[in-house]
Amino acid sequence: MRFLVLFLVLLLGLSSTAQEILFEGYVLDHKTKKPIPYVNLSFLNTLKGTSTDEKGHFFIDLPTNFLEKQVHISSLGYKDTIVIAKDIFNKKRFGMVEESYELDEVVVSESFGNSDVLNPISSYSLTSGFSSSSTPWVLALYFPNIGAQKKYLDKVTMFFQKNKLFKGPSAKFRLRIFDVEPKTKMPRTDILRKSIILESNLEEDFVSIDLGAFNLKMPETGVYVGVEWLFVPFNWYRYSYKHPITKKKMVEDRFAPTFGAVYNKNQNYKAMVYGMGQWTDFKVRSKDDTGNLIPAISLKLLKE
Repeated sequence: MRFLVLFLVLLLGLSSTAQEILFEGYVLDHKTKKPIPYVNLSFLNTLKGTSTDEKGHFFIDLPTNFLEKQVHISSLGYKDTIVIAKDIFNKKRFGMVEESYELDEVVVSESFGNSDVLNPISSYSLTSGFSSSSTPWVLALYFPNIGAQKKYLDKVTMFFQKNKLFKGPSAKFRLRIFDVEPKTKMPRTDILRKSIILESNLEEDFVSIDLGAFNLKMPETGVYVGVEWLFVPFNWYRYSYKHPITKKKMVEDRFAPTFGAVYNKNQNYKAMVYGMGQWTDFKVRSKDDTGNLIPAISLKLLKE
């Protein structure tokens, strides 16, 4: 079987003579002043970005002219913010404001009769994978809500493709779950309001997480289940390749994990990518034009 790896990468031409600086600092909770781990920072209209580590610290080498650009800062549980890079560079720290939520009433039911698995997958069905470099992304898959029966989100399973270049024992990523805007059918707000960091183990090709404790009712318009890359040293590896035109050796920083992908003929499943502050459609058709390439993510639902 021939494997295809799709990289969410757009080459950005930068002057090789541009002077570089070390752009670093800390992201903190505006109120408590505590560091916020795994915050993603992306430079708008470019494909440059990084993430904070476990101590809220970030760093990246940048051309000096990037100080005039806008930075999109995002983290689950906090308000997305756009600031000028120079402001962060001068102060070496940035405070994020916590997002306020209206808590929904939680109704726990013991009358679950059966279950459904949406987009069932086996590791043998993986045909390609999604990797990331340059800037952090969220890759999300839409799951429709079919039928009038009340349902709850029970378990999410994410599959991975083997990556021989990444030598770490595991890679960290964040799980995201969004409700759906009825008119545009795009991801809207996080309904999983806790930052859940998962790890892909090199010895396993999937990770499952039980969502039963969160009592998440399946919204009428369905949900998007997303996986978010984290640009932290723990996930870093280097990729070398030959430029297709100049034939020169190129070296890129990339970040694990490599999420698995499958071709699916069911048009109800839709993939989208979030980067630099906006959602965009992700569409790749199979060679025979019978299916779309989507993330290898399964969702188990419990029915009342």
